Amino acid sequence: MSNTETLQKWAIDPTHTEVQIKVKHLVISTVTGSFKEFSGDVQSQEDDFDGAEINFTIDAASIDTNNPDRDAHLRSDDFFGVEKYPEIKFTDGELKKVSDGDYKLTGNLTIKEETKEVTLDVDYGGTVKDPWGNNRAGFEIEGKINRKDFGLTWNTVTEAGGLMVSDDVRLLINVQVVAEG
Repeated sequence: MSNTETLQKWAIDPTHTEVQIKVKHLVISTVTGSFKEFSGDVQSQEDDFDGAEINFTIDAASIDTNNPDRDAHLRSDDFFGVEKYPEIKFTDGELKKVSDGDYKLTGNLTIKEETKEVTLDVDYGGTVKDPWGNNRAGFEIEGKINRKDFGLTWNTVTEAGGLMVSDDVRLLINVQVVAEG
């Protein structure tokens, strides 16, 4: 960004943000996991966020699927390996406007030291001033990754010959940011 005089920094509001993953289990149902601890920032020169820069970090150990045994397995070396790889990072993200309200977010996703460029669909909900005078903006972000691209390769075959866990992971992120300064 060339003109830092008009650069607006935004912080993620964790109380109004949800970070979820959805994975098919036994091919017949979907398991949802939520990450409870994360942080990030947005920097934008444009009021409509076109060209905004985005960075986001997730505490991998904060995964919650409403099943303590499954959560422990997800934290183990079979999946996230949180002892060695405590963070999931999205860096160098750039938001590009496609049409009114529709954007693409492209950046580098790193899980277990495997970094891949990903592009996610974004619905920009708009910007408003809250009752306390803070400017806030909202975004709904969706996309899909292949977990094996990031070293999450554990699986087992069921009695019927199917796989227990799908390779495809859906990302669903609802983000609210608040202007700093």
